[in-house]
Amino acid sequence: MNVLVINAGSSSLKYQLVNVETQEVLAKGICERVGSAEAFHKHGIDDNELVIDEPMEDHNAAMAVVLEALTSGPNKAIDSLDDIDAIGHRVVQGGKYFDRSVVIDDDVIAKIDELAELAPLHNKAALMGIEACRTQMPGKPMVAVFDTSFFQSIPPKAYMYPLPYELYEKYAI
Repeated sequence: MNVLVINAGSSSLKYQLVNVETQEVLAKGICERVGSAEAFHKHGIDDNELVIDEPMEDHNAAMAVVLEALTSGPNKAIDSLDDIDAIGHRVVQGGKYFDRSVVIDDDVIAKIDELAELAPLHNKAALMGIEACRTQMPGKPMVAVFDTSFFQSIPPKAYMYPLPYELYEKYAI
C-alpha cells in the first residue's frame, strides 16, 4: 500500500510517497515559494535529488508538478496515480473536534476551515493541499492527521491555561 503524505505550508508543499508495508520512502520532495516567480521543486529518490525551477501559481499547480514527478522523468517512483492508495494530510489545528486522525469528508473540511482562526497560516494551507488532491485525484481516500490530537489525550489540568474558564470556552484556548 502506497500512501502519499502531504504537508502543505503557506508557500510550500512537502511530500513523501511511502510504502507502508515495507516502510520504504519511494520518493520525497518539496515545492518551495509556491505563488512566486522564484518557485522551484526538489524531488528525489534516495540520494538522487533533482532541483527544477518550476512556475507554480498555487497549491493546485504545485500538486500537479508533484504528481508529474512521481509518475514520469528520471526520478519516477510509480507508473500511474493508481499506484497511490491513499493520501495523508498534516493539519496543525484540530481543536476540540479531532482527537485522532479522520477520513476527510465535507464536514471535516468545514471544521478545519472553522479552526483556521487558531492557526491561520497552517490550516488554510492544509485546506489548499486537500483541495488540490481532491481536484487531481478525485475519489482517492484521504486522512487528516492533527498535531493537536496529542493534547486531546492529556488531562485538562495539563492543557488548560491558568486563565478564566470563560476565555477557554470563548476562544477555544
